[in-house]
Amino acid sequence: MDLIPIGTVRSPQTEAVDEGWGEIVSEIKLQSGLGAGLEGLSDFSHALVIFFMHEARFDWKNDVIRRPRGRGDMPDIGIFSQRARTRPNSIGVTAVEIMGVEGDVVSVKGLDAIDGTPVLDIKPYFPQYDYVDNAKVPDWVGRLMEGYF
Repeated sequence: MDLIPIGTVRSPQTEAVDEGWGEIVSEIKLQSGLGAGLEGLSDFSHALVIFFMHEARFDWKNDVIRRPRGRGDMPDIGIFSQRARTRPNSIGVTAVEIMGVEGDVVSVKGLDAIDGTPVLDIKPYFPQYDYVDNAKVPDWVGRLMEGYF
């Protein structure tokens, strides 16, 4: 499998943190020649950004079952039941607000990726694909996400 980054995140956030991502405005600078692929993206309010969490390290022994963020008030659950950055394949997906598109740069708000993160893809947010009515999540998710965005 060959994945080639389409761009790189430029962010004031240089370290992974567990909260406060909602107000961060960052840019995605596309690779040379891909700027034309942004045509029409500014007609959307939101997009999904798929990225490679290049500084995350997965430990097969300790990360398959773990407490989200290592918090004692969280249950021990499998990695595929959480959105932790330490994953077998460190791929992140975040819905972001599009702040602007200019040339080969997309400005976004709420991207939980640090400066220098390789971006694998950008997809416009389609409610028909990306929104689910009455989605069920465990109670602990609300507690975990307090202050994240």
